Amino acid sequence: MKKINILVVEDDNDINNLLCNIIKKSGYTAQAAYSGTEAMLYIEKQEWDMVLLDLMLPGMTGEEVLSKIRENSLAPVIIISAKGEAQTKVKTLRTGADDYITKPFDIEEVSARIDSLLRRYKYSKGSERRKIFTHKDICLDTESKIVTVNGVEVPLTAREYEILLLLMQSPKKIFTKSNIYESIWGDDFLGDENTINVHISHIRNKLSKINPEEEYIETIWGMGYRLKN
Repeated sequence: MKKINILVVEDDNDINNLLCNIIKKSGYTAQAAYSGTEAMLYIEKQEWDMVLLDLMLPGMTGEEVLSKIRENSLAPVIIISAKGEAQTKVKTLRTGADDYITKPFDIEEVSARIDSLLRRYKYSKGSERRKIFTHKDICLDTESKIVTVNGVEVPLTAREYEILLLLMQSPKKIFTKSNIYESIWGDDFLGDENTINVHISHIRNKLSKINPEEEYIETIWGMGYRLKN
């Protein structure tokens, strides 16, 4: 079985050790980094299956590290930060984070979210057979997890990919925000509409950047979202 490598970027020694221990108890391999600059050395040296990332770091900020990761990697990134403001969460989700956990955190919750992200994006048991989904000029390949528009690859994050896949699997269905959240995050929807809005907006922007003439996802007011025919 392939070893799963997770990079932990956190400057507080005790918290870094705690996160590494959570990861090791789940059977994964953890690598500690204590600054943004050190994190970039590891990121440039090898591919990672996931990154746990604090925002307030010496060297480079967590936001800068996240932007650098997203330049050439789709690895799931979980922000773990004491910054609890909604604006900060929205900004990092827009930059490409897949999840956001506020300190102080619950150990079991961190463990569950790590498992959920890894299971959802890469390591599901008995992985599905390859399927190609198409809609207009979008092509989504479930084996390579590559999405293209007119043959041009769309740089989606892991969460964005899963949301688009959900919509493309049932092109006529209207998905409520609750449907999307519970399907993709695997958790009860507690009314956090902002998270869904940010991800949908990000997907739309990335698709329209390649083909601005086309509209792919429509909002059904008071209901939710579906693919636009």
